[in-house]
Amino acid sequence: MAQQERKIVEFSRPNNKKKTSFRNEISIPDEVLKRISEKGKQYGIETIRPFTVDNFELAEWVGLKCRYGCSQFGTNWSCPPATPGLAKARAIISEYSLALLLVGTHKWTNFYVNNNKKRSEQVRYWKGTVSLERQLFLDGYDKAFSLVSGACALCKECAYPEACRFPTEKRPTIESLSIDVIGTLKNLGIDTTVAKDPKELFKYYAVILLV
Repeated sequence: MAQQERKIVEFSRPNNKKKTSFRNEISIPDEVLKRISEKGKQYGIETIRPFTVDNFELAEWVGLKCRYGCSQFGTNWSCPPATPGLAKARAIISEYSLALLLVGTHKWTNFYVNNNKKRSEQVRYWKGTVSLERQLFLDGYDKAFSLVSGACALCKECAYPEACRFPTEKRPTIESLSIDVIGTLKNLGIDTTVAKDPKELFKYYAVILLV
């Protein structure tokens, strides 16, 4: 019987700094990517794309958007000031070489309404991202760590600044690490637009830092 070919998605390191991990190669086997992609569909995650971390765009202005104009600032464990600042975020990302972009599409006519239906969908995507992180950890990716889409909705009202009720599922949002999501997508050759009407379909994005 002929041996089945084992496909691997492999990337070169973006710099010469050594990244410590159980896995020395900067790659994700095709079978692993396929398995987590199938699992992600259970949570509304349509696409999972590997990319090198030098495609991240980080900027101070992202933090301004959080601090001024977002009701989650200072009220949620997944958002500033509870999350790392720009300098710390750069240091964290420098310890990785490869990440995964998780993409989903949704239509929320109640996007601006704080109700149970919206919250249940937010929780679904959140738990899906963390579940994939957990699966990758079990597959040997010991450094796998999620940056989620949207502020945490696991609780109807966050316990912040008191202790989190779900510490094992607590994760920062992408933007809370000063990551310019649109700029990062442009670096990856992905065109995206801001939905101008709640009736429009919109994309949501999460990231799993991998190796």
